[in-house]
Amino acid sequence: MKALSAGATIGILGGGQLGRMMANAAAQLGFDVSIYCPEHDCPAARVASAHALGAYTDVEALLDWAEGCDVVTYEFENVPVEAAEALIAAGISVRPGAQPLEVSQDRLVEKNFLQSCGIATADFAQINGPADIEAPLERFGGQGILKTRRDGYDGKGQARLASGDDFEAAHKALSGAPCILEAMVPFEREVSVIIARDAVGDTLCFDLPRNEHVNGILKRSVVPSGLSDEVTKRAEAAAGALAEAMNYIGVLALEFFVLEDGTLLANEFAPRVHNSGHWTPEACATGQFEQHIRAVAGWPLGPVTRYHDVEMLNLLGEEALVPPDALAADGVLTLYGKREAKPGRKMGHLVRRRS
Repeated sequence: MKALSAGATIGILGGGQLGRMMANAAAQLGFDVSIYCPEHDCPAARVASAHALGAYTDVEALLDWAEGCDVVTYEFENVPVEAAEALIAAGISVRPGAQPLEVSQDRLVEKNFLQSCGIATADFAQINGPADIEAPLERFGGQGILKTRRDGYDGKGQARLASGDDFEAAHKALSGAPCILEAMVPFEREVSVIIARDAVGDTLCFDLPRNEHVNGILKRSVVPSGLSDEVTKRAEAAAGALAEAMNYIGVLALEFFVLEDGTLLANEFAPRVHNSGHWTPEACATGQFEQHIRAVAGWPLGPVTRYHDVEMLNLLGEEALVPPDALAADGVLTLYGKREAKPGRKMGHLVRRRS
């Protein structure tokens, strides 16, 4: 695919806040954006030039929409793999492709794939039923986290277990779904690598943020992370190996647990722009949303120079209903245009300069 010129149309599968911010970045570069999603009143569609309403499984509608796009990307990792494959089979350029979706949608597949790239993870075991839990849990020292293989996010679809717990009840609470059991990790901090890879294989990493979670939901990202240069380089090299293995085009995030001795254990990756990179538009020469659009459009990557230390705070639920002048008194406020402030729902974020 040749590099796109201004005025070309970039299609985005998904209509959430990530699609909204990608659409804004694309418009700034002179592109039109067309959104495809099953929701009528979604945040991304309200800032895009076009919006097609349809199910991701409706191949005919999907292909009709894609005929008007010069390239297609996606804003969340649970787009059905079959949707991406149908577009690719029809000759539509989909970046970053179907494989990142296939790998990231199943935690067992994801863990095995990470290890095949030479990226260490916490110990894990496949769990098909309650009887599969006891042996690996004891091997992991009597503690672990049971997670559904699919669909869990922001702390959902998981349960912490210890020896002697009711394994049957725990598995039933996760709808009896196929699961994995992960060993507990005595981490010192959590970080993520936000990496961009362009169409010719060049990569750039933003400075690593240190991430703080509350109830499984990202609450705060701080840059710099406080990691040594040596640990940082190892994390960036791992992200580069992952992107290379998938021939990835676009931005992805690889999350790590960091142990006291500097050991890195990958937690998961997201084949898209990432919440922990929301500070980049305000603090860097090129933000992650523009960087993703540049990559999928076939443009060279922009510089990722960071101008100052920074923190990003997620606004969850009713936190976003505070008067904007109070929220943005000492930072840059971004609200996502969601109509309802549900508990724990990501409604916006605030980026602050740190001295």
